[in-house]
Amino acid sequence: MSSSLGCTKEVLQQVNQFWSMLDDLSQNDPQSYQKFIEKQMKQGTDYNAPPQPDSCLLTEMLEPKKGLLYINVCGWKRVPTPADENKPVPVCGGRLETDTDEGGDDYSVMDVAFSPAVLQQAQKDKREKDQVHLLALSFTQQQHGLLLAQQYNVSSSKLKGSLEDMQRRLGSLKQSSPATNTASQTPASLLQQISLREGQTEDSTPVQLITSVQLTPGPGDQSNKTKNLIQVISSSVTAQPPRPQHQLTVNSDPRDLSRSLELTVELPKVQSITECHLSISQDDVLLEVEDMYHLHLELPDTVNEESASATFNKKKRILTLQVSIL
Repeated sequence: MSSSLGCTKEVLQQVNQFWSMLDDLSQNDPQSYQKFIEKQMKQGTDYNAPPQPDSCLLTEMLEPKKGLLYINVCGWKRVPTPADENKPVPVCGGRLETDTDEGGDDYSVMDVAFSPAVLQQAQKDKREKDQVHLLALSFTQQQHGLLLAQQYNVSSSKLKGSLEDMQRRLGSLKQSSPATNTASQTPASLLQQISLREGQTEDSTPVQLITSVQLTPGPGDQSNKTKNLIQVISSSVTAQPPRPQHQLTVNSDPRDLSRSLELTVELPKVQSITECHLSISQDDVLLEVEDMYHLHLELPDTVNEESASATFNKKKRILTLQVSIL
């Protein structure tokens, strides 16, 4: 509770400081003040704009279980545009969900978002469009620890499901930043920080924002006559690192009736916990060790992610994560 109050007090202090700086700007430089307000309003409109469907891919999941998978490829203004054609393409993905069609058969659906500028550029070249689709497949494998078939079809419909469901699955982009000295910040940067903090409290849906697998020209494609938005490495999807052996258990304390989750993961190739990238939300946990392991689990109960703690036993090479159940 005290942590929540402290955060609220800090945000209020930033708001008061922001309004004071904005008031000074309006009096000393009305023209800059007007431009600033117009810019912030446009950025706010773009940030809150919902994702727009572009295409829908249909492929088959092979592992961990077989089934049909629909991947909604969409454009979202919250996803940044690459700085230039040589930079990897930012990709954003949402929750993987399972549903049942009219015939009673199960299928899964996933949403992958790119910058609208990326999709617009890809419309001009079928090869670039194909690479966007392959990138969406690769991202889906990485984020959810799946093995997908190499073949896929583009559905005649741009969207599987509803716009509301797609927006719900994607949720809000969460960004964390270290504490900064607000006294030396500009009104624009201060407003951006406040907006991000407010956005973090609106939706707890886990969303991963990653940099794409770098795709480079293959042996038979050495031409540089046209600048490709996405450079081609091959027509196959990048292999997914293996899922490590793991065990998830629910522990109960009879004294206070509290419950907790304990996840143990065997990481025989890992030397130090610094090699591990671990993130947890109320609903899932993601563990990544570059080029070695990838584990994404949906949790059976809603947890308090702030209570999470992790330890690594160097002798046994076992990572243990403990978190309280709400």
